[in-house]
Amino acid sequence: MRVRTAPSVSLLAALAVTAAGLGAVSGCGSGKGAEDGDAEARAQRARRVAAAWDGSEAATAWRAGFHPMGDVIRLPRGGPRSTADEQAFRDHRFVLDGKLPATSPKEGRVAWAKGGSLDRPLVGAEEAYKTLSRGRAGGQPHLTVTRAQLGEMSVATSRGPAVVPAWRFRLKGYGSPLEQAAVLPSELPRPPIRRADGVPGYPLQRLVEVSGDGRSVTVVALHGACDDGPVVDVLETRGSVVLSAFVKSPEYTGNCTKQAKRQQVTVKPDRPVGDRVLLDAHTGRPVPYKPPHGPSPSWR
Repeated sequence: MRVRTAPSVSLLAALAVTAAGLGAVSGCGSGKGAEDGDAEARAQRARRVAAAWDGSEAATAWRAGFHPMGDVIRLPRGGPRSTADEQAFRDHRFVLDGKLPATSPKEGRVAWAKGGSLDRPLVGAEEAYKTLSRGRAGGQPHLTVTRAQLGEMSVATSRGPAVVPAWRFRLKGYGSPLEQAAVLPSELPRPPIRRADGVPGYPLQRLVEVSGDGRSVTVVALHGACDDGPVVDVLETRGSVVLSAFVKSPEYTGNCTKQAKRQQVTVKPDRPVGDRVLLDAHTGRPVPYKPPHGPSPSWR
């Protein structure tokens, strides 16, 4: 088992959000001794999480399932034609001008590039369209869907890249389709350890991506309005990569507003993530992949 504090952390664009009850994030520094104690508490928690998961039934179930770790929606080749189209996508502004398939297979096959497959339930075209549009009735600007057909797309998963069934939505004015994975993810296994109690730091908000070579992981972490930003420590074992998020203690000694920020942090494990379980030390659960505002685009 190896513990490592990420030596180079890339802090990307921050998105400020109001978060009631997170005022402690933006408190002032509490001294070197307290910081050392916090670091040891985080390290102990990470070790407990790794020990609980490694070799567990939950880890076995995780590796046997289909768990997306990247984009499940891909925009047409080349991306949006205009800023208006990009805004329409992000605001879920779609208009249906045509008919969607009323029936589809009940199940579809997930096929991994490294071998192995799994049959999972499929989402119908109408349900997929509702997810895309979030049930909104168009508006301006919007994208127009003219038809849909079932095809395939490649998706990054906890077991590496996989080809999965996907709905291909044709958009007015575009030569290639918008693709959306049609297969439902596997249920998350019951974690073998409870949520942390009293450990400094905050749960990770979400997983943004694992790089194609598995050598970098980008997550969204919380920090306060008056501190020096978030840090994510990495503990690696043969079966797990445990991420512990916390905030740097600031020199600021005054009062601070109860405001939190979300910020992307990229860490680089010593070796590729592979099929190891990517875990949040605070929750004791796999770091969730979920786009920040619905579908997350991928330009190809």
